[in-house]
Amino acid sequence: MNFHFDRGLKLTDIDLAIDVRRRQPRGFVSHAHADHIAPHETAYCTPATAVMYRHRLGEHRKVAEMPFGKTLEWSDLRLTTLPSGHILGAAMLLAESDKLRLLYTGDFKLGHSATAERAAIPQVDILVMESTFGDPQYRWPDRTATLERFFRLVEDTLNDGLTPLVHAYVLGKAQEITRLLTQRGLCVYQHPLIYEISQLYEKCGCPLGDYRLYEGSCPPGAVVMAPPRSQKRAVALSGLGPVRTFFLTGWALNNSVPWRMKVDHALPLSDHADYTELLSMVEQANPRVIYCTHGPESFADRLIALGHDARVLGRDNQLRLFG
Repeated sequence: MNFHFDRGLKLTDIDLAIDVRRRQPRGFVSHAHADHIAPHETAYCTPATAVMYRHRLGEHRKVAEMPFGKTLEWSDLRLTTLPSGHILGAAMLLAESDKLRLLYTGDFKLGHSATAERAAIPQVDILVMESTFGDPQYRWPDRTATLERFFRLVEDTLNDGLTPLVHAYVLGKAQEITRLLTQRGLCVYQHPLIYEISQLYEKCGCPLGDYRLYEGSCPPGAVVMAPPRSQKRAVALSGLGPVRTFFLTGWALNNSVPWRMKVDHALPLSDHADYTELLSMVEQANPRVIYCTHGPESFADRLIALGHDARVLGRDNQLRLFG
């Protein structure tokens, strides 16, 4: 099996680009976040990702659907999508030849999610892994404790006569938080950009509970969901009245986040693996060689110190050939 790096990972033998952000004849799309998609001639992805992909880049886009666990025979390779645990429909790609197994993780999370399929990890020879939080300072506190703290703060906000305004990424995080809040009996009003995606989640068979489109007002006792302040396309919501603001992200472990994001509370809830989960991915996949991407280069050095053959994907524009 041959693969190389050309401003992104490519399976050379079948000319398949993987999460490459420029138009390609054939591109595998692990999920529909903006930093993983491009208007490919044909996009290969899971059915749920296909729905999000077309919503973002146009309904006319040609898509070849790859349901989880169903193997696609392509030349001398076998390609299979496996859940990554990141957001609904997000997939890892397992590429197999007669002699080699390669896993590309894309963005992934090993822990529980209220809306994403649980990650499935095979043992492989080559692991190409996302390592966004590949620094030891990023170890998530107990998820249940974080959520209980969030729910308590939301209830306190409502008791104080304020509206909880929760900022969350439009695709993935906003839907998970919505489902968590509605499961607590709260009604959630969503910014139009979030509501559009939530409707797609419902279409894909992921119910979110009692959520509604915010159209200028909401009743007492409701929670409002909006994109992060940094999202330029997001028009600010009017008519909210007094609010208390929240932002849920793994970066909340950095104490500067509330100030930088201009929120009252930032809590560490992420749809990415933390440092401990990254190490667990390596342990479970048990690869001969590891390529790290979308994270600090120091993570590869840490893996080397632990005895692994680890490299940074794209360094020296490497080409690897394996029998």
